[in-house]
Amino acid sequence: MRLVTEDEAGRLDDQQFAQWLAGRAGEALTALRDRQGFADPKALKDAGDRASHELMTAALARWRPADAVLSEEEADSRRAWADGERAPRHDADRVWIIDPLDGTREFSEAGRDDWAVHVALWQRSAAPDGALVAGAVGMPARTTVDGDQLILGTACPTPKAVDGPIRIAVSRSRPPAFVGELVELLGAQAVPMGSAGVKVCAVVTGEVDAYVHAGGQYEWDSAAPVAVALGAGMHASRIDGSLLRYNRADPRLPDLLVCRPELADRLLDAIARTGVEMPASTVTDTPGGAFG
Repeated sequence: MRLVTEDEAGRLDDQQFAQWLAGRAGEALTALRDRQGFADPKALKDAGDRASHELMTAALARWRPADAVLSEEEADSRRAWADGERAPRHDADRVWIIDPLDGTREFSEAGRDDWAVHVALWQRSAAPDGALVAGAVGMPARTTVDGDQLILGTACPTPKAVDGPIRIAVSRSRPPAFVGELVELLGAQAVPMGSAGVKVCAVVTGEVDAYVHAGGQYEWDSAAPVAVALGAGMHASRIDGSLLRYNRADPRLPDLLVCRPELADRLLDAIARTGVEMPASTVTDTPGGAFG
């Protein structure tokens, strides 16, 4: 995507805008990292979260003022709203779901490039229960062959399958306990890496074949990566095979499976065989190949 000025941003379509916004936040985070250094990791994490959130929400307020926003860094972002209570996003047709800095630990460590920026758009009118209609994951510390920061949108090609054991992206610091059993059951290979967005994007780029998580997440952890993955023809669901649903009253979305579509049944069966306790799910339908 060519360099877009602030004044041109308002004329972009939603997908282009998502990629532009991820890129702008990525530029700011990279500059902050270079300027502040790594001597105080906590201060760097806090500054990164704050700077990216403020930049992104200001841009959304300017260029998408009628839309609601759900950001990890908002007050009450983790609140599970009770019956009879309403946040503005609950009545909005369009809600931007953003994670201004995914992988703060990696962001605060010199030399690590496995952190990301998430931007997704959920639209109520796009499906009976709403659907993700745009998404971008920026990985500012990684670059394209042209030297630009790497930003994946919803038009990525489906990667070719590779021979060998299934490669499963796992957390480098705190992988869920059942994943070790899953790897053993499948004769798979665990590939440790950082943020959730980076792990999902590794499936999209063909670096790994799957990402499985059941250790607790929120909507902003997966919305943008899932939009990108679905756009590339990947399978994305909860670990019991049910649909991922966004803009819920409770923003917790604690588990996730993203994988090559031909591996979905095998992985879901193996996950069930591990005996992992399935997080509560009120949906029973199975995921399709489109955003939703």
